[in-house]
Amino acid sequence: MKTIEIRNKLIHEINLSNNKNLLEEFYNYLTQENKVRKTYKLSKEQNVAIKEARTQIENGDFLTNEQADQEIEEWLNK
Repeated sequence: MKTIEIRNKLIHEINLSNNKNLLEEFYNYLTQENKVRKTYKLSKEQNVAIKEARTQIENGDFLTNEQADQEIEEWLNK
């Protein structure tokens, strides 16, 4: 299907719809898609921290969510 065909079908469906929430969501989606997004630049320290965290994960040096919750509970109960 060509772009113009898709556009015409969308316009047709939009014109048929009375669902305000759907139309608002669709509008928000389209306006976000059409905005130019800035690329977030990380600092040198942030990049180092990310690299270190990835290495820790690769080495299995991390806690599961349950383990972390348990450690927090133990810490809070002291």
